[in-house]
Amino acid sequence: MAKVKKAYFCQNCGAQSPKWVGKCPSCNQWNTFVEEIIEKESDQKNWQTTSITPTISKARKLKDIATDELSRLNTHSEELNRVLGGGLVPGSVILLGGEPGIGKSTLLLQLAMQMNHLDVLYVSGEESEQQVKMRAERLNITSDDCYFLTETNVQKIFQQVKEVKPKVLVIDSIQTLHSDHIDSAAGSVSQIRECAGEFQKFAKQTHTSVFLIGHITKEGSLAGPKILEHMVDTVLHFEGDRNYGYRILRTMKNRFGSTSELGIFEMSSTGLREVSNPSEILLSQRDENLSGIAIAASMEGMRPMLIEIQALVSSAVYGTPQRSTTGFDARRLNMLLAVLEKRSGFRLSMKDVFLNIAGGIKVDDPAIDLAVVCAILSSNEDVEIDQKICFAAEVGLSGEIRSINHIEHRISEAQKLGFESIVVSKYNNKSIHNTKKGIRVVAVSKIEEVFRFVFG
Repeated sequence: MAKVKKAYFCQNCGAQSPKWVGKCPSCNQWNTFVEEIIEKESDQKNWQTTSITPTISKARKLKDIATDELSRLNTHSEELNRVLGGGLVPGSVILLGGEPGIGKSTLLLQLAMQMNHLDVLYVSGEESEQQVKMRAERLNITSDDCYFLTETNVQKIFQQVKEVKPKVLVIDSIQTLHSDHIDSAAGSVSQIRECAGEFQKFAKQTHTSVFLIGHITKEGSLAGPKILEHMVDTVLHFEGDRNYGYRILRTMKNRFGSTSELGIFEMSSTGLREVSNPSEILLSQRDENLSGIAIAASMEGMRPMLIEIQALVSSAVYGTPQRSTTGFDARRLNMLLAVLEKRSGFRLSMKDVFLNIAGGIKVDDPAIDLAVVCAILSSNEDVEIDQKICFAAEVGLSGEIRSINHIEHRISEAQKLGFESIVVSKYNNKSIHNTKKGIRVVAVSKIEEVFRFVFG
């Protein structure tokens, strides 16, 4: 007879308690504890009863461990390879999260169909096999090495894994699975933890790469216990605005690469298309110059991007001026307005200021401060900025133009896209080793110098 145990789990952080409590002592959230029945069977409890024989672990010195046999796998997606740090590491567990309908299943379905050189098993707990095939036909993608399975029971999934022996396993999604060893509903804290733990053991002992699709809460965080993010090797977030066709794949955690990289995709009727040059899609093509628009040279990880900053300054109709931003930190906008008011003498305290990052993306690079300031001044003075000028510098609280990192990459990107001048901090002169032909580098130290150069 199996031993039955009852416990209470926090649905927010996964903390366990023998009795119900109103406030979680771990995450301080109220009314999040739910009773779950945990049933542990007396026989074998893990995937090893139905899956292939695992490798036996043996202690070895670090210098004796060979990594040649675990070289990265090519996913045939340049954007995904960049985000993962150069390719897919065998035996890694990757968690992909995002809002409903953002394109998580489409991304991994395209990935599974593109890896023709490897056997891939795509397990769907949300769609039937016919629905997955209809989506594949709509995307116009085919593959002879991709297997599909519609199942939510973990033990039955491992039975199919034993027969197929895939190199890559895709689970869509982890919240729909349930294990026979836990007597609770699918999607509960204990079920997610148990299922993820079994897939983690399977991946490490058989060197099979596992992709897990995870749901997110209304606050934007991954649903389930926080331990889920600790168990996996890589956490990816797929985000974007539904009103725009562009999707951004960000790395939140990566044990095998940088966490500052990102991939950009464009959603179309035929699926997700990789965007190799994001600067071209983030810069609007205009026939004439307009006031309130400035171009900033930004960096996302090691990738330079030129983005368009749009500002509108108008007289406040009501007593309290409005401050509204899209894609930019509102508190940083208030700081920059205070710097213009205090240090440079521009009277903006009684004017409405609206700021927008074109393309529907969110940028937190401080190097776009100077472009934001110039866009605001351009709209305030109603004087347009030359389309061939871009900006890359941070603005300090005393009104000084501060230096930034990766200045060489920003200048090269601006030159490649045909810009004639780039305004940078004079303190970056030491970082500019090679004189760029075809682009003028303007070094400034104060906002007043920028104003004189741009507006005469």
